[in-house]
Amino acid sequence: MERERKEFAAFYSGCRDDCLRAVVAVSREPALAEDLVAEAFSRAWASWPKVQRHPAPAAWVVRTALNLRVSWWRRRRRESPLANSDVIGSYEATGSHEDLLTLVRGLPRRQREVVLLRVWLDLDARTTAEVLGISVGTVGAHLSRATAALRTHLMNSDLEEVS
Repeated sequence: MERERKEFAAFYSGCRDDCLRAVVAVSREPALAEDLVAEAFSRAWASWPKVQRHPAPAAWVVRTALNLRVSWWRRRRRESPLANSDVIGSYEATGSHEDLLTLVRGLPRRQREVVLLRVWLDLDARTTAEVLGISVGTVGAHLSRATAALRTHLMNSDLEEVS
């Protein structure tokens, strides 16, 4: 039991921040993302023998957090009407990643998920496809569209700075 505890503690400390950034980028709500990630990690601990054997345990945590968000959203939708769902919550990113994180938040949901899993969590296309429940080709298509959109935006903003 002590060995499992140490393994989980190392897993948690090694990927908690990446998982949180991924969920914040998708959910656009930092406070909710923190709650979702905390709940996902508690579920990971409860199922640690299974999660530990998963090909990408960090992706399991992110997917669990995103599934929890869907459940939360469905419950909330029944409780009260949505109020301005297009508002992007502010997230205090640090360093030079702030602008990029803002751009990624503007991508469609599936493209955001693919970018976060493939680029930020460094998963391969097959694992990303399994986590999201889509084909490997669809992962490639979403990643291609996302990078094209980001590239276009970044090139346009560079041109505006020069002008």
